[in-house]
Amino acid sequence: MSEEVEFLNYIYKNAEMGIIGIDEVIDKASNEKFAKLLKNQRDDYDSICIEAENVLKKYGKQNEKVSQMAKMSTKMMSEMKFLKDDSDQTIAKMMMEGTNKGVIEITEKINAYNKDMDPEIIMIANKLKDILEQNIDDLKKYL
Repeated sequence: MSEEVEFLNYIYKNAEMGIIGIDEVIDKASNEKFAKLLKNQRDDYDSICIEAENVLKKYGKQNEKVSQMAKMSTKMMSEMKFLKDDSDQTIAKMMMEGTNKGVIEITEKINAYNKDMDPEIIMIANKLKDILEQNIDDLKKYL
């Protein structure tokens, strides 16, 4: 698999994990503004997935989905944390932890792949990084 396809699949999976995480918690948000923020973040992740899919098609490939194991792990972790507290503050903290992990990982990938990578792919990766960093800032208000 080419580095371009590998990186695009990573971008796709990173954004898909954001979608999965939000889908697990959005119904528990009690504050209407907070729920709307989460929905907007989900929409941003969805747009990244679409962009990555479109470029993958250019390479004649399809995206790789997040594994069922990763999805189940996210669901179980959310449920365990919500046993103690399902407040908006807990949701914000959980989302920030996952998003921060995403920032670290995408930054490492951008640094590793940036040399001779298709500029369109680097642009999508940087867009995802910017979205993740903005999401952290937006979530801080709910801690």
